[in-house]
Amino acid sequence: MDFFEVVNRRRSVRRYTGAAVPAEVMNKALDAALLAPNSSNLQTWKFYWVSSTDKKKQLAEACLNQGAARTADQLLVVVASPDLWKKTSQAILQQPVAPTAATQFRQYYSKLVPFTYGWRMVAPIKWLIFNLIGLWKPIMRRPWSSRDIQEVSIKSACLGAENFMLAIAAQGFDTCPMEGFDESRVKRLLGLKCFERVVMVISVGERDPQGIWGERYRCPRDWFIHQV
Repeated sequence: MDFFEVVNRRRSVRRYTGAAVPAEVMNKALDAALLAPNSSNLQTWKFYWVSSTDKKKQLAEACLNQGAARTADQLLVVVASPDLWKKTSQAILQQPVAPTAATQFRQYYSKLVPFTYGWRMVAPIKWLIFNLIGLWKPIMRRPWSSRDIQEVSIKSACLGAENFMLAIAAQGFDTCPMEGFDESRVKRLLGLKCFERVVMVISVGERDPQGIWGERYRCPRDWFIHQV
């Protein structure tokens, strides 16, 4: 399948046949997820592949026992983990970079990233600094708060999730991204930290012919696309 065939094939499947999804299919899709674009390449995401029978059952219950979770062969929990920036930025600083970009690269990861993602106790001061500078010239005004940083991490995790789902579709299997779940129970099941967020749970399997609710429908194109 070419890329556009994969995009058209991907559907949100609500029920699966029960056929096994090979581990190599999952691993290939997870590797694709890790190649997704993300904010500042800080990779503030985690992917929990839930494959044990007991944990799948508990996770399906936390997903309100909806068919997409209950009948899936595999389940993937996509997590935004904002505090990973501390670990990833240090690893990034150890990587080789073109001489022409070396100074800017090191300043970005050793100074700007810690100021933007850290210093949360002085968040209002950061807000004031960004907005004062913004009176004279264009400047990024976010993230300055813990909530902003969490939001950035969620965006990155969503990009990884899309890569994962398209990679599953390219291999002939199906997915359903679910937002219907009890986040507190999912976090407890996986031992997640307080500041981490469960972005979505993705079910994986072979689609049942009755697992799709109808033809794909999208509202008129001109409602959403605006050329200016």
